[in-house]
Amino acid sequence: MNSNFEFLRGDFPVLANFGELAEKYCYSDSNSSLMKLGMIGETIVNLMFTYDRIPLPKENTAAVRINVLVRNGLLTRDLATILHGLRKIRNKAVHENYTSIDDSKKFLPMAYGICEWFMQTYGDWNYLHKDFVMPEENIVTDLIDKKEEERKEAELTKLAEKTASISPVISTEERKKQANKVANQRPKTEAETRFLIDEQLRMVGWEADTENIRYSKGIRPSKGRNLAIAEYPTNSTIGNRGYADYALFVGEKLVGIIEAKAIHKDIPSIIDYQAKDYPRCIRKEDEKYVINTWGEFKVPFTFATNGRSYLEQYKTKSGIWFLDLRKPDNSPMALHGWMSPDGMIELLATDIEEKNKELKEMSYDLLTDKNGLNLRPYQLNAKKAAEGAVISGRQTALLAMATGTGKTRTVLGMIYRFLKTERFRRILFLVDRTALGEQAQDVFEEVKMEELLTLDDIYNIKGLNDKTIDKETRIHISTVQGMVKRIMYNTGEVMPAVSDYDLLIVDEAHRGYILDKEMCEEEILYRDQRDYQSKYRSVIEYFNAVKIALTAPPALQTTQIFGQPVFKYTYREAVIEGYLVDHDAPHELKTKLSSEGIHYKQGENVTTYDPVTGEITNSELLEDELDFDIESFNRQVITESFNRTVLEEIAKNIDPESPREQGKTLIYAVNDAHADMIVSILKDIYTQYGVDNDAIMKITGSVANGNKKKIQEAIKRFKNEDYPSIVVTVDLLTTGIDVPSISTLVFMRRVKSRILFEQMLGRATRLCKEIHKTHFEIYDPVGVYDSLEDVNTMKPVVANPATTFTQLLDGLQEIEDDAHVENQINQIIAKLQRKKKNMDTKTMEHFIDMSGGLDPTQFIVELQSKNPQEAKKRLLTYYDMFSMLQQSKTNGGRSVVISDKKDKLISHTRGYGKQDARPEDYLDAFSSYVQNNINEIAALKIVCTRPRELTRDSLKSLRLTLEREGYTVQQLNTAVSQLTNEKITADIISLIRRYAIGSVLISHEARIRRAVDRLRKAHTFTMQEQNWIKRMEDYLLNESVLNVQIFDEDSRFKSQGGFAKINKVFGNKLESVVLELNEYLYDDGGKTA
Repeated sequence: MNSNFEFLRGDFPVLANFGELAEKYCYSDSNSSLMKLGMIGETIVNLMFTYDRIPLPKENTAAVRINVLVRNGLLTRDLATILHGLRKIRNKAVHENYTSIDDSKKFLPMAYGICEWFMQTYGDWNYLHKDFVMPEENIVTDLIDKKEEERKEAELTKLAEKTASISPVISTEERKKQANKVANQRPKTEAETRFLIDEQLRMVGWEADTENIRYSKGIRPSKGRNLAIAEYPTNSTIGNRGYADYALFVGEKLVGIIEAKAIHKDIPSIIDYQAKDYPRCIRKEDEKYVINTWGEFKVPFTFATNGRSYLEQYKTKSGIWFLDLRKPDNSPMALHGWMSPDGMIELLATDIEEKNKELKEMSYDLLTDKNGLNLRPYQLNAKKAAEGAVISGRQTALLAMATGTGKTRTVLGMIYRFLKTERFRRILFLVDRTALGEQAQDVFEEVKMEELLTLDDIYNIKGLNDKTIDKETRIHISTVQGMVKRIMYNTGEVMPAVSDYDLLIVDEAHRGYILDKEMCEEEILYRDQRDYQSKYRSVIEYFNAVKIALTAPPALQTTQIFGQPVFKYTYREAVIEGYLVDHDAPHELKTKLSSEGIHYKQGENVTTYDPVTGEITNSELLEDELDFDIESFNRQVITESFNRTVLEEIAKNIDPESPREQGKTLIYAVNDAHADMIVSILKDIYTQYGVDNDAIMKITGSVANGNKKKIQEAIKRFKNEDYPSIVVTVDLLTTGIDVPSISTLVFMRRVKSRILFEQMLGRATRLCKEIHKTHFEIYDPVGVYDSLEDVNTMKPVVANPATTFTQLLDGLQEIEDDAHVENQINQIIAKLQRKKKNMDTKTMEHFIDMSGGLDPTQFIVELQSKNPQEAKKRLLTYYDMFSMLQQSKTNGGRSVVISDKKDKLISHTRGYGKQDARPEDYLDAFSSYVQNNINEIAALKIVCTRPRELTRDSLKSLRLTLEREGYTVQQLNTAVSQLTNEKITADIISLIRRYAIGSVLISHEARIRRAVDRLRKAHTFTMQEQNWIKRMEDYLLNESVLNVQIFDEDSRFKSQGGFAKINKVFGNKLESVVLELNEYLYDDGGKTA
């Protein structure tokens, strides 16, 4: 009979030769057959590198080459598994002289399938599949000339490489499309499915080998081994004569059954029939392995699969379906991988109902103890919301907490309670950058919990550098990137099992991850799902675990993965409760140029700057009029005069030499060149006053040629040392810096997204007792408030075509993981593909000159031939070229105009409320609002008529209502101070009563001191009573409401005995003392008080 591989003779004779020899030697010399099969795989991999011009990796081994092709999206996971199998069996044949006719017969059809895929991807795209026919048993009697055989192989290999090297280049996208289309359509036999399952099971800790670890070969359960025994007999009359495809044994315990089917079979129907029947029908002689019975079932867990990775659109024909048979109401569920032996034993030992009960009953005292974790009330509520979601059976819970409100401490309390009650046995704490992981580890190692022990003292914690876990591990801190490598691009012999963790806690879940795209039927045919699914989401969904995510403002992709938040704590709430500081009414600076714009008339000379060559031209005659408004400033027109004018005004209010008194300043610039200009102007301004040059510094991604260590050192100096006290940045807001002493923000760039704007504001919201920080200032010379868009216009960065080349390159510079690097590079290439279609002649000339002679198409091809890290390095060296492309206009760009028009300051005002009103208008509007709504808002009426009845919750709700209308305590006080020229810090109650009923307005502190003094003078208190009065006074200085309920609610009183104890001290008259104190607090001359 002809060789199955004859179809390759025309296009790939080297593969036809290897295939024919593998068949020839199958029975007579299986060692040679296995070597030839291995050479098929190795040759295909090498030719793919040549055809697609992919550089060989530094670690140029067969295993690494396969994984590079996986990362490049050219190989699906099942194809890679088969290629790794061919590689391993060849190594065994070469190095151990291994022989096995069974293995030859097993790998021959799989090698044939790979060859068909290769033909349809790199040869004849119209080739049609033919079924493989197993060669008949034969004995080779011919004399074999091995030297001649090897000479011919070398000759054919050399010819194949030459042919591949001169073949036409096909774009990466087109090749990937074809490769994945063919891979997803190719037929798979049940034998191939079994091989893939064997490999998957081995990777998570099972001994699995369908051909050799099978019942018919005498394999039986034994202590110390985790066996997946193939073709295990049962008394079932359904399916394969009662033989289960695999029976899973941990030692001598029968823990699971697996039913494996061909790729086209619906899996849930298998679960309902064979996969349920086998666990019922365990033979009498095997009952010694049965660990318990659950109704009619003698096995706790059953699985069904066809070897295909889980795909949502094909959920009934993909994934590993699992059913826990211990409860009749359990439903089958799709898993993204296999459970490990340890994971199944741990699952068996878990009693979720009992542990939920223990969690409910566990006291919160340790979490609120001042000597323990000392959680704030909202942190405790966040933790309770997460626990409530877990107890109710939810698989995801999202906690939305404002930046700076202590998410890590909240997590610490949660982890402690989950582990203490053993509700979860092992927790994966997932972060998206190393710095966050290190920060979490520091907290786990430093914060005292029970008996002055830290979490690290109590439990076994694995850190960022630990790639694997063991039975004792309770917490594992990992980056998303690290997990992507271990799950999706694993080069070792083991990988994480889906059962390794039963809880994932995801930090900073609002980062800009890619959303899954909807797959249409056509796309399913030709794209591997990894093209559409974010690596991040794949990691989250891989583990069979509950997921709790923490986020600041939840973005669309966050809620799509984790659902709507079960708990929210906003920036406004944190300000009202005194955990973050508010910003004052922004300083609005208007200049002649910012108000009127910059205008050039036809025929006028202008000075231009060519961002490509750096050349400045002084004599360009305008053919048309040219207009720039404030949004173009520092982008399309460089106006040094505007920058100098506003900075001179701002500098009057900032003392760089007094950071310990005034705090520090952060200035947001448009780009690196603009940041340099600002630094230069500020140094000019302050030099005349003898200010140290080190006080002013630029910190951007370009500092010290992008040296990350130097950038981190500069950030640490900004945080910990007096100088620099003024920092100019472009991209610092994305690095997660925490400098509590920032008390002034200056926006020299426009921001159109409210979410982005709030992230920028978040750099200044933290409390800082060292500088007595009560609020922070905002300077807005570019009208950032005018340009803000509504929050619902936000899209993930990756989906936004308006994202610039330089933004993408800046992001690329921050990314390390190959998978994320590749994604970012693909976005840059896609943007360049769009740009090149409309590139004018001049821009094209500049591009070719700056790229070293390549046009955009050639540049893209060269880029695609490199591995992700090399491509990244190359792209970053062309930053200036992409900056040029960004600034050039489609079909006829223009240079940046340098304006020498003089500017002058017109006004420096504060923007109050929603309408940027003057202080007097703002206060009039506030007065009208409270007077008109006294009878509409219950809490407002209570403040004006019965303030002593106020509760903390009702006052908080009222403040949030007022702030939605634009009336904040900070801005109201500043408006009063600006009108009266007298500094005042009144609380919201006094402000409302002043503008609603005409009460006398005094500061919050003066009101409290005066009321307490009157109380003391009206009574002769004992020393013990006086101490309690002092505590009430201290409490009121930080709060606005005191009633008897507070003594049992607030930890400051509750921890010392609460109302019952304090009431005894006052001879059971505490309630009347509090009422009297409230009378004095609100005796302020109001007409209806």
